[in-house]
Amino acid sequence: MISGAECRAARALAELTRETLAELSGVDAEAIQAFERRLAPPESGAIINLRCALEEAGIIFIPENGGGRGVRLKFNGPDTRRIATLEGEGGRVGIDDVP
Repeated sequence: MISGAECRAARALAELTRETLAELSGVDAEAIQAFERRLAPPESGAIINLRCALEEAGIIFIPENGGGRGVRLKFNGPDTRRIATLEGEGGRVGIDDVP
């Protein structure tokens, strides 16, 4: 499970609007706003969809590890652009997915 604060922070790091996250996750933008503002919790299926959409956008959720829970980007902007450039260069195709 993720909290509303983690959702808001992850959305900000991934530079996604609520509307874009709503499209990616299938969760209504108003439900996302209520969740982030701690006004109303969405159903558990919606939270799973939000988390999956954010992870697809490059977010990693950090579990409680003594320092607190949090979020971070899988890659920073320049890394992501460089990977996109390398993937678009052509050549032989192989299994080279980056974890």
